[in-house]
Amino acid sequence: SVSCQGACVAATMVLKTEVCRFSGLKIYPGHGMRLTKMDSQTFLFLNAKCKRLFNLRLRPAKLAWTTQYRKAHKKDTNIVVARKKKRTIKTGKRSLVGASLEAITKKRTEKTEVRAAARDAALREIKERQRKAKAAKKK
Repeated sequence: SVSCQGACVAATMVLKTEVCRFSGLKIYPGHGMRLTKMDSQTFLFLNAKCKRLFNLRLRPAKLAWTTQYRKAHKKDTNIVVARKKKRTIKTGKRSLVGASLEAITKKRTEKTEVRAAARDAALREIKERQRKAKAAKKK
């Protein structure tokens, strides 16, 4: 008797299943039959029925009970979620609130020296305004 304190995890045995060469069904350990040809090719079959049909050279895709048939005739397929269409991002030039398209393009085509000079002038103007406000408060 095994005593579990806390959580006990049930041990599950892992079975190494193989796939039948003809039917495509799982073959569990201790089942199935193996056919080895003269060129050392080995085939594993679920049962004598699969082996016999393989030797008769019947095509598994024509027998309704095989996995190849089900695949070929789109049976038993899980519902495939339709892929959502990705929205294409339209990159166009638009005017912004407070700035027209012409003004934006004009600023974009401006040279860096001109832009720097305008920035310096704006900063000088702001500093001058602040000096005037300080002087007005002192009076």
